[in-house]
Amino acid sequence: MRYWLFKSEPATWSWQDQVAKGAAGEEWDGVRNYQARNFMREMSVGDRGFFYHSQSEKAVVGIVEVIAEAHPDSTTDDPRWECVDVKAVTEMKTPVSLAEIKADDRLSDMALVKNPRLSVQPVSAQEWRIICDKAGVSP
Repeated sequence: MRYWLFKSEPATWSWQDQVAKGAAGEEWDGVRNYQARNFMREMSVGDRGFFYHSQSEKAVVGIVEVIAEAHPDSTTDDPRWECVDVKAVTEMKTPVSLAEIKADDRLSDMALVKNPRLSVQPVSAQEWRIICDKAGVSP
């Protein structure tokens, strides 16, 4: 299993929106960055990801699971763009803020710290465990 981080503006697609989709999940659509798209192409069913609220909140608020591998993004006719489907798994007991992530030296190499604008990014197994611990959830 691999780990990822999915960023979303809560006004556009929030953790609550994701939870409301239940087991059916939802496409992680609208990504128009080649590197983020390529990361989605690497994903497998069962991979886990942090759900990150960007903009004002800037915090990891939940965990999602990939339930469908990369396929054409239904929000465009352009064949270059693909997406995965994800479902909500668990809410973080304590959201983990970007400030808290940046303050932890163990997370200094995390993609979120080094390339904060990228909407889909990999997370190492060690980073996964550290953030889950901070959030009070089991990795």
